[in-house]
Amino acid sequence: MRKILLLILSFVIYFDAFAQNASKKPLDHSVFDGWQSISNQHISNDGKWISYVIKPQQGDAELVITDTKNSNKIKIPRADTACFSNDSKFITFLIRPFYKAIREAKIKKKKQADFPKDTLGIISLGTQSVTKVPAIRSFKLAAKASVIAYLAAADTVKKTLPNDTSKKAVSATIAPPTHEGADLTVSKLPGKANRIFKYVTDYQLSKNGKLMAFAVTAPAKQKDIQSGMYVYDIDKNAVKTVSTGRGNYRNITIDDAGRQLAFTAEKNPEKALVKPFKLYYYIPTRDSAEVIAAAGINGIPQQWAVSGDGKVYFSKSGSNLFFGTAPIPKPADTTIVDFEVAKLDIWNYKDDYLQPQQLKNLQTELKRSYLAVIKPDEADPAPLQLGSKAIQEVQVAENKDARYVLGVTDTGARIQAQWEGGSKQQAILIDTKSGNKRLINASTRARYHISPDGKYVIWFDLEKQNWYSYTITTGQKNNLTSTTHTKMGDELNDVPDYASDYGLAGWLQGDKAVLIYDRYDIWSIDPATGYATNFTKGVGRKNKLIMRYDMTDPEQKFIPLKQVMWLQVQNEANKQWGYYTKYPESKATPEKVAMIPMSYNDLQKAKNADTYIYTKASYELPPDLYVSTNLKKEIKLSDINPQQAEYNWGTASLVQWTTPKGFKSQGILYKPEDFDPNKKYPMIVYFYEKLSDGLYNYVAPTPTPSRLPISFFVSNGYLVFAPDISYQTGHPGASAVEFINSGVESLKKNAWVDGAHIGLQGQSWGGYQVAYLITQTNMYAAAWAGAPVANMTSAYGGIRWESGVNRQFQYEKTQSRIGATLWDKPELYIENSPLFQLPKVKTPVMIMSNDADGAVPWYQGIEMFTALRRLGKPVWLLQYNGEAHNLVLRQNRKDITIREQQFFDHFLKGAPMPAWMAKGVPAVDKGKDWGFELVK
Repeated sequence: MRKILLLILSFVIYFDAFAQNASKKPLDHSVFDGWQSISNQHISNDGKWISYVIKPQQGDAELVITDTKNSNKIKIPRADTACFSNDSKFITFLIRPFYKAIREAKIKKKKQADFPKDTLGIISLGTQSVTKVPAIRSFKLAAKASVIAYLAAADTVKKTLPNDTSKKAVSATIAPPTHEGADLTVSKLPGKANRIFKYVTDYQLSKNGKLMAFAVTAPAKQKDIQSGMYVYDIDKNAVKTVSTGRGNYRNITIDDAGRQLAFTAEKNPEKALVKPFKLYYYIPTRDSAEVIAAAGINGIPQQWAVSGDGKVYFSKSGSNLFFGTAPIPKPADTTIVDFEVAKLDIWNYKDDYLQPQQLKNLQTELKRSYLAVIKPDEADPAPLQLGSKAIQEVQVAENKDARYVLGVTDTGARIQAQWEGGSKQQAILIDTKSGNKRLINASTRARYHISPDGKYVIWFDLEKQNWYSYTITTGQKNNLTSTTHTKMGDELNDVPDYASDYGLAGWLQGDKAVLIYDRYDIWSIDPATGYATNFTKGVGRKNKLIMRYDMTDPEQKFIPLKQVMWLQVQNEANKQWGYYTKYPESKATPEKVAMIPMSYNDLQKAKNADTYIYTKASYELPPDLYVSTNLKKEIKLSDINPQQAEYNWGTASLVQWTTPKGFKSQGILYKPEDFDPNKKYPMIVYFYEKLSDGLYNYVAPTPTPSRLPISFFVSNGYLVFAPDISYQTGHPGASAVEFINSGVESLKKNAWVDGAHIGLQGQSWGGYQVAYLITQTNMYAAAWAGAPVANMTSAYGGIRWESGVNRQFQYEKTQSRIGATLWDKPELYIENSPLFQLPKVKTPVMIMSNDADGAVPWYQGIEMFTALRRLGKPVWLLQYNGEAHNLVLRQNRKDITIREQQFFDHFLKGAPMPAWMAKGVPAVDKGKDWGFELVK
């Protein structure tokens, strides 16, 4: 009887679940805007409070503030940009205007000054009350004190905080929008000792919250307030003018101790054609800031000046002050009449960079600065130039007090980057006291790093496939990885170039050791001797676990010796994720904490407590936020997208097969939640290199920029297959056929795969492979190729307009994987170009090729379309005006998602064809008729 009852109960549960699944609706295009994600999550220093933002794809976000038990929760509509105070007593944030209000302002084409403004919010944690300050441009919270400063929008009246107790609070007035500055308020939280300063353009708080520096640009007719730089002693409520004069003040910086101030400024006449900056320095014992670096001062190169665009910063001790310099630009020729002069670009074979790349980087080059240093506490400080036109990149050790900096340059090796993709680098040590230079390495294919304390330089030599170190004090070089007897370059490299390294985990405090990754494990290596030990004790390689250090403090510069290290781990075989832990100087084997069929992300630790927040997700479960002290016992803080339960979702599973040549491969198969093995399902194959590591990724339903919206199609009754692809140099097209087709054939053995209704979808490199596949087989019922290269011979010498670089390197060294020049192996370019085999195509194909594509020349899509059109093949082309390689504008993403569904529904499900496919949309109807209606 008991067995019968259990059997009946199981049937009841089964049919109830079946009924629930049967009643679930498929996703439609109306769900996108409201689908949520979590962002901007933070934990207070004491580990007692957590904040996070729940953000819909389109609409108003919500800030949530809660305790670690999730029992004391505050929700602030439309808020984000939250910051906890250093003492964990307050949280500050911005409340954004309603989405509808911004939209309405855009519709009415209002000026930016007339748009709705942000509101500053402040909460004393543990209370439910919110203090609000309207019309805010920006705010800053002192890093180590509960002091806040905020700048008002320029055209609005400002009010002091409600609990202002300062007798010296300044009455606010309306600053006309023509003025650059606005009202700046500084306050000790929760609002005591307010002070308001007018016409402020820039400001900076010291870390300890004792000092604020701010720049004022007052109206020309204003007599009561003088333009200049001011310092405000917050504890003493005292203001001091440190520099006067109307001008452009930038780069305000205060040292860590709050004892020194530096800034750049130019006070040249407004009509001056050239306006060089000067570097100013101030300490409280002086009456005013003094110029310590400027054009014509000893140490600044001839015809150079301080750069207003270069970053200014002190070293940790405050003894070094770094700043940027640059050549004084040529003045504009005001006698030139614009319409009487030629406009052209002159290309020269001797140029380091092609003209398109120079033009793309023009603004960057105009603002480029070269690092210099000065020691302001010396009796007669003089600037010392470190960088130069020959050595543009200079790396400064994290503590910034190290005597030497590292210069890296590719001067003399830039032209060949056109076809090599990367260039050889020279590494040069520069003495910050004398300026003397010491060559570490001549031109080498390498990436260089200087250690946090500035004791070592290390690099991965791509040609030799080993890591090396250079001890700065002795000049000794060591091979760091020869004794590991392990490959330190990518073991799975399948491009015709040197294998790249796996990267650095970081440095132990004091430069005691550097931690370097191999494919699975982490190695601890003494950079002075090259002595190497397997930090993870071989656990990674033995168990096929990819172990990587997860830095739980985003501001961390090195690995503390006494703090546990969290190692994020992925199982290479089943794709599960987890964590192991180990102390930096421990000789023990890493300890397993968790390993689950989900993905972990964004692990953060409270600064002063062993409390952690993180997200967990899978394909079935959205990435919600959790809090824990050990990742074992946890509390779920959020519950985003509860509406998902109303929809037919899906499952994701790992599939494996063997290709015709005997290669082992794997991929992801997505099935609808209501999958019935007794039915036949159409299938779409989507691919891009290797995707199987994302088995446990949540794929939110969202209008697509170009890729297949997997969750949307799965919910609407499709199988989606994402196969991994490995490549043979010279034959990328055939490699795609080898892996993709064999994976599809393997799945077609299942009765529930409708082998007659299988489609292809790919974007960019995937789009190229779609175009190639349909020239090799007729097994696919429909194909969608986004931004494809159809003709490698014409694409080879083109320009990637988003960067201005030539495309040759892509074919010879990287993704396109030909491995030879067009003139050396023309047959390979023809073999791999779909264009030359288009007469064989029988598959209906959709092409997306946008006229502002900066990665693939959009005429590639035109070549493919016009050829297939001439051949009488069913082909369509979508050209989104002014759009990039991947669609940016949300309205265009929504549009293409509708068209993609209509396209595949027609060819794979037999749905009626939409009018835009059946009849087209004539240019005279553009913007009036979108052709979405179905033609029966």
